[in-house]
Formats: sequence, C-alpha cells, structure tokens
Amino acid sequence: MKCSVYIATSADGYIATPDGGVGWLHTAGKADADMSQHPDMGFTEFINSIDCMIMGRKCMEVISSFNIPAEQWPYRDIKIYALSHSLTKPPENLRGKVEMYSGDISALVNKLSVEGLKHAYIDGGATITSFINLKLINEMTITRAPLLLGSGIPLFGQLSHQIKLENAESVAFPNDFIQVKYRVNYQ
Repeated sequence: MKCSVYIATSADGYIATPDGGVGWLHTAGKADADMSQHPDMGFTEFINSIDCMIMGRKCMEVISSFNIPAEQWPYRDIKIYALSHSLTKPPENLRGKVEMYSGDISALVNKLSVEGLKHAYIDGGATITSFINLKLINEMTITRAPLLLGSGIPLFGQLSHQIKLENAESVAFPNDFIQVKYRVNYQ
C-alpha cells in the first residue's frame, strides 16, 4: 500500500502553534492573490487519489473542532482511522466517519492492503513520524506557509534514521505558499 503525506507547515517547519492552533494557515500569505488556477493548492486532486486515511488523535481532535458540515466534508466517504491508545470512540461529530485504532501500525497498513485499499493519506505530526520510522511513507507533499511561528509543534519528531528525499517537484503559488513534493528513499 502506498502511504502519502500531504500537510502544511509554517516556513520554519511547525504544523501548529504550541497550543495546537492552526488558524494562522488561513491568514498567512497574500489574501488578495488570484488563486483561481489553484484554489485549494492541489488538495482535491490529492484527496481524489486516496482511498483511506490514517491520522493521529490530536489531528482528529483538530478536525473535530472545525465542526465541518456534512456537505463540506472534504474526505468524501473514504475509510478513516484515528490512532489512539486513550480514546475508544471518536468525538460525537465524527462518529460514523472515523474509526479508532490502538494496535500496531504495520498491522493496520497490512489489514487495509488485504482489504484491497491502495493509497493511504497519513496525517498528524506524531503519526507521520511513526510511519517514517517504520519506513512506510512513500511520498510527502509539504506546503510551506509564508509565516514564521517561532515555536510550536514541529512536523517531524525524533527520527530513528536519516531519510533521503528525492525527485523534488515544487510550485510557488500566487499567495506566496510554496509546495514541494518528494519521493521518500530509505536506503
């Protein structure tokens, strides 16, 4: 199964403020930029390429806090798992959309693969780090917001080994966000 990361960070590599806030993503960059050719910076195209999602508990809680109406739910009807050792049920507004999982990550990926799923979206800093340490991430798309937070929650935690990123493709959007896509090489 292919596992991909699609995530935004501040220019200094943080995915959230120290208290977990991500509101800065909506205020960074040029608000008046003509984004008509890239209205969502490739998110819809990426979502249409996946058939399941695995996220961390904190990531799930952030999504829950947005209270996204059903008609605006961006994840279609894809199978979504949230990793947690402390929660057994998702927040009320995500029931029926998210299934909790507390077991071995490699076993979950194998299970989904056996079920015929082909492409997983991996989201949440700690979850991404865990997948990288297990050598499960195949590609990463990182969109850098033109903003320095100075502190916060970093995209990557402690890695067990160096990772080589290859075949970089980049795009600079009119709003000053820069997106880079890499293939991951664990050799």
